[in-house]
Amino acid sequence: MKLLRIFILGILVVSLLPSSMAAEWQWSVQISGITSNETNNHPQAFLWIPSDCTQVKAVIIGNHNMTEETLFENPLFREKMSENGMALIWITPGWDQRWDITTGCQEAFEKMMEDFANVSGYSELKYAPVVPLGHSAMATYPWNFAAWNPDRTLAVISLHGDAPRTNLTGYGRDNMEWGKRTIDGIPGLMIEGEYEWWEDRVNPALAFRMMYPNSCISFLCDAGRGHFDIANRTAEYIALFLKKALAYRISGTYDLDKPVVLKKLNPQNGWLAERWHPNQKKRAKAAPYKQYKGDSHDAFWYFDKEMAEMTEERYRQERGKKPQYLGFVQKGQLLSYNPKSHVKVAARFLPEEDGLTFHLKAVYTDSLHTVITKEHSSTLPEITRICGPVQKVNDTTFTVRFYRMGMYNKRRTGDICLLASNDGDRQYKSIVQELSFRIPYRNTEGKRQHILFPGIEDVNKKTKEIALQATSDCGLPVYYYVKEGPVEIEGNKLIFTQIPPRSKFPLKVTVVAWQYGLAGKVQTAEPIERSFFIYQ
Repeated sequence: MKLLRIFILGILVVSLLPSSMAAEWQWSVQISGITSNETNNHPQAFLWIPSDCTQVKAVIIGNHNMTEETLFENPLFREKMSENGMALIWITPGWDQRWDITTGCQEAFEKMMEDFANVSGYSELKYAPVVPLGHSAMATYPWNFAAWNPDRTLAVISLHGDAPRTNLTGYGRDNMEWGKRTIDGIPGLMIEGEYEWWEDRVNPALAFRMMYPNSCISFLCDAGRGHFDIANRTAEYIALFLKKALAYRISGTYDLDKPVVLKKLNPQNGWLAERWHPNQKKRAKAAPYKQYKGDSHDAFWYFDKEMAEMTEERYRQERGKKPQYLGFVQKGQLLSYNPKSHVKVAARFLPEEDGLTFHLKAVYTDSLHTVITKEHSSTLPEITRICGPVQKVNDTTFTVRFYRMGMYNKRRTGDICLLASNDGDRQYKSIVQELSFRIPYRNTEGKRQHILFPGIEDVNKKTKEIALQATSDCGLPVYYYVKEGPVEIEGNKLIFTQIPPRSKFPLKVTVVAWQYGLAGKVQTAEPIERSFFIYQ
């Protein structure tokens, strides 16, 4: 009877979930030249191409760290990438934090791009310009990638990360020496959150500009935001930066089966804007490079007037407002705040009967994060996912949901990171607060559990949906995730999405069935993977 209640609860939670469980990634390949120390296996790379894309103009590549996947699956960002004709590649686990070519990373990258060109039907991927993007511990590699691949790098994005050639790397070890290499003429964007470390990262970026006067280094203070998040407005800013990179560096049409010739930018044709300072009352006016009247040693480069003014507007929105603070309530108790911790708030995994569903509430607190306060913005804070196997049900309800990362990474499979945020109002500043916890993985005590997942027949491209029929021998509800393919999960159904027009058929779809079990009662089942093909 109790298992029946759990089954019904599982069905109810599924029915409340958003219609799309996770963003689609149509193709995947293994990076055979690299072995991850997290899994003792080859990393898996996933490719997304906009559904209406007739030609991929560039590819953004990010590794599995934290907000790379948050950005890549952001609906607004994907919409902008569709407009730009840009594809996305996400790699899990992450690979080289330094881009040390002696490890074989260069050869592995080139093989990955060739493999994706072959499997997807988009042959231009073999030569397409690349935007390396990395967050935090992975935020150094983009600059180094560009230094070793200057003719192929369209732009660089270091997200809540590092200056080029910095000694203060996000991963905390020595950086690569460039020798005579430069990134002159390649636009690079460094983003730092307001609520994270500062001068030791910003100053090296300014010094780099002076050391390399032909470099094109842009900077955004992610005002009102922290280290762990990626807000819609920041995603929009990055998207505009990438749009500018395409417009300024690629001209006309080009041969799909040859390397693209990228224009080298002259920074003197761009704009300058003063770096961000906290509580600054007077700023130098952004202006064309040769007309800038502020201190150029304290300024960053921007493509043009639109980009510079968008930057200034971001700063203006937060200027002169009162701070506010956020915390989390779990089981009626305000969770403690640890200022010395990387992630300042930690929770426990306290699930309901189904072993998956849990509750958290975001609240406003005083500056010490010790009591709930009424001094805050007029709007409520919101909790969103940063990374990990979790799905939001509503404002206070969340549930464990494994995804294409897989269930065999001892370091990451059980890690969940959430973010409370509020965009502020006319009186209060934007604010964020991260939270992390770890779910037990796997459940190893209690009754053993096995999944029966019948094979799935191949389908044609006109198929709209198919039912999935996996069962557990313990009577618990079975859940699914899509590893690869133009499909999404809705409950026990596969919903087929629009296939990019130049896709190569047959197109592989891989679905994984899983059941987490119940702590102390039912063990985690071995996940079962099933693949089938979409034919024309």
